[in-house]
Parts: sequence; C-alpha cells; structure tokens
Amino acid sequence: MDKRKNNINIKNKRATFDYVITDTYTAGIVLTGTEIKSIRLGKASLVDTYCIFTGTELWVKNMYVAEYFYGSYNNHTARRDRKLLLERKELRKLQQAVKNPGFTIVPTRLFINERGLAKLVIALARGKHEYDKRESIKERDDKREMDRIKRHY
Repeated sequence: MDKRKNNINIKNKRATFDYVITDTYTAGIVLTGTEIKSIRLGKASLVDTYCIFTGTELWVKNMYVAEYFYGSYNNHTARRDRKLLLERKELRKLQQAVKNPGFTIVPTRLFINERGLAKLVIALARGKHEYDKRESIKERDDKREMDRIKRHY
C-alpha cells in the first residue's frame, strides 16, 4: 500500500450546530472492499447519520458511501447499516449514557488513519434548544467580524 499522506476528512458540520457534544470516541467501521475505495476517493457523507444500539452492538445508520465506479456486481448499497467497532467498556458506557433522556450518539467526523483504516469519530451529544442555536450563530458571527477587523489593521 502507498504510504502517502491521506487527507480524507469528512465532517458532519450539522452535528455541532444541533447538539452539545459532551464526549467523543474514535471507532472503527466494518466495511466492504468497494466501500473503503469510495471513502478513499472522498465520496461519503455524514449528513443525517445517527448511531443506535442493537443488542450490545453499535451501528451507524443512514451513512452515505457512494457506489464505487469500478465496482462490479458485488458493489455495495449506498446507505446500508454499518457496524462500529469499540472496546466493550466504551460500548457499555455509551449504552448507559444513551438511556438518559435527551442524549444520543452522532457521528462527527470520518477519516482514514495513518495505517489506511477508516475511522469514525462519534460523539455523545445532547440536543440544543432553539435559543442555544441562535446563541451559536451570534458567537460565530461575532468571531467572523473580529477576524475581519484584525485583518483590516
């Protein structure tokens, strides 16, 4: 395998806007051959994705990975459920946290590590209220305005 720098970094920008992130974990993903090839080409999206527990296993739902262009009859489906790989201790901790009302698990970032493996950063998050979102927009606009002023002088 080629050891060049991987710059695949797919983010879920909506997650930080809609949720207050309390804790993050890095999980491996069970993928097929054509899925990893599509991810290495950057053809994936985390929009509208979420994680759920099925028994003691954690699954990511609705994650879009485009079909591989050169894939044959054994190409994958674009929005299939994919299993996440975490340590048993982390899974138990997440399962207990999700039982609390208002908490959920959302994927925030998909990347390829230095060994060439796809990893998904998931976050334990609590939903924001409408006024929290307005506050986030105001802070972002204020920061942008301060950066403009700094560049001007």
